[in-house]
Amino acid sequence: MEETKRYLQSFLFQNKIDIPRSKQSLFEDFITNETNITAVKIIKEKQQMIMQNWDLINRIDDITNQSVFLPNGTVNKSYEAKIDFIQLGWNDIVSYEIQNLENTGLSFDEEKELLSGNPEISGDLKIKLLFKIEGESEESSFNEKVMTVIINPDPKSLWKNLESDKNAPFAKEDNVAICGSFLNKKIVAASKRGRSHANVGSFREDDFAFNNFTTNGWSVLAVSDGAGSAALSRKGSQLACNTLVEYFEENLDKENLKEFDEILFNHYKKTDPESSKKISHFVYNALLKAAHFVNQKIEEFAIANNEELKKFHATLIFALVKKYDFGYAVLTFGVGDCPIGLLNKDLTEISLMNTIDVGEFGGGTRFITMPEIFQSDKLSSRFGFKLVDDFSYLMLMTDGIYDPKFVVEANLEKIENWNQFLSDLKGNNEDDSKVNFENENEDVAGQLLKWMDFWSPGNHDDRTLAIIY
Repeated sequence: MEETKRYLQSFLFQNKIDIPRSKQSLFEDFITNETNITAVKIIKEKQQMIMQNWDLINRIDDITNQSVFLPNGTVNKSYEAKIDFIQLGWNDIVSYEIQNLENTGLSFDEEKELLSGNPEISGDLKIKLLFKIEGESEESSFNEKVMTVIINPDPKSLWKNLESDKNAPFAKEDNVAICGSFLNKKIVAASKRGRSHANVGSFREDDFAFNNFTTNGWSVLAVSDGAGSAALSRKGSQLACNTLVEYFEENLDKENLKEFDEILFNHYKKTDPESSKKISHFVYNALLKAAHFVNQKIEEFAIANNEELKKFHATLIFALVKKYDFGYAVLTFGVGDCPIGLLNKDLTEISLMNTIDVGEFGGGTRFITMPEIFQSDKLSSRFGFKLVDDFSYLMLMTDGIYDPKFVVEANLEKIENWNQFLSDLKGNNEDDSKVNFENENEDVAGQLLKWMDFWSPGNHDDRTLAIIY
């Protein structure tokens, strides 16, 4: 009764009706009238229903317009984003479903509240959340909220892959990969044209070559990177590698190999205190002759073809290796910014077998085609020698591999970086691309070439990697 009285008093007051003392008895009869009591009850119920309806539509509007951040994704790259209903304050959502995921490569796990998959299309994906909140009737329609996921295109797809002109002078294959034997070990080598060249249909400028010399027990491996600014560097790198192998085919037996074998044996047994000097003398002379021969042959080729020598600019690194009963002799030479790494058997030490040419602003690289490298004070530092019981890997690479995987020169001297590099080769990478170094693997060359397709922003040069293992 009191509630009815207060409501009617307020109602009459709002309508500027005052009840004098003389009308109090009449007002008391008015509020006890059943018709009026029922009317007040109905009015209050309707008001409560209106408030509830307002709260519902207001809450639905809040959810519909609430900002939900979903991280950007990339086509063909694993995507995962949690839509945390509790954190978003959606405790009152009693039923829902996610729509518009068809043909996107994404799916939603309701139990884990996880949006995941490998996006197949790029663009702004408009994902629909159909939902009902607590208080809505079962017969009511689902409310709709749109959430946007931005999927960026696969950066690889933005690059063209145009074949080089097979009819152009000094044309060569865009990609090459081989595997075989190297002494009593295995070798795999691959050279892949960089995206910057593939995008315009130009040539692969890197090259490599190797050979086993059965007559004397030595094997040689060479890698070269043609200068990007040199118009015919594709031929320069090819000449550098092939001419180097040719030199040792024709001249290695002419060197005093028997004497060198004896020097090495005495060095191993520590019976000759002068052996280190004798080894350095042999390495310097034998490898210097080979490097000078390459320089001369490329110059002769340029003259024969009426071309400037600088058009054939190319780096050159090579390793001459022989297995003895007491271990392996590894002789190296390097000019340019291509490293040679020798990893010991248990992967605890790295020997960087050459000093690479780098410059603070680029242009620090030197080439085998430059006569001045043979007069430089740095010449002696271009040679390397190591006598080891055994090794796990001997790697020669161009900067197309070195730059993205090691970044700076100092990292080449850290074993942890080489172990990380090996882990990458063996499948620990974003592409799950794996090179299986087991002896019976016949597809190792193809696997290495595929691995070389890795994405690294800003690094789109040719990639060449040769591994003895």
